Amino acid sequence: MYCLQWLLPVLLIPKPLNPALWFNHSMFMGFYLLSFLLERKPCTICALVFLAALFLICYSCWGNCFLYHCQDAALPDAAHDPVIVGT
Repeated sequence: MYCLQWLLPVLLIPKPLNPALWFNHSMFMGFYLLSFLLERKPCTICALVFLAALFLICYSCWGNCFLYHCQDAALPDAAHDPVIVGT
């Protein structure tokens, strides 16, 4: 499972606090995954483990899914701080 070490950090990278950057973040992650799958060609087991983990994170709406923002998930308290977000 050598190839899994390049896929697991994708699940750990936090989503930006600023909602305006969510689209850029999701595009970057999507292109990273696409280029990784085309260049490295991970084994089937690694790809299935990663896709299962990604599905479970996005399905549970823990707030770290880079594909979309769950409607039920509230923004973190720091997202409303103008010093952090920068209005």
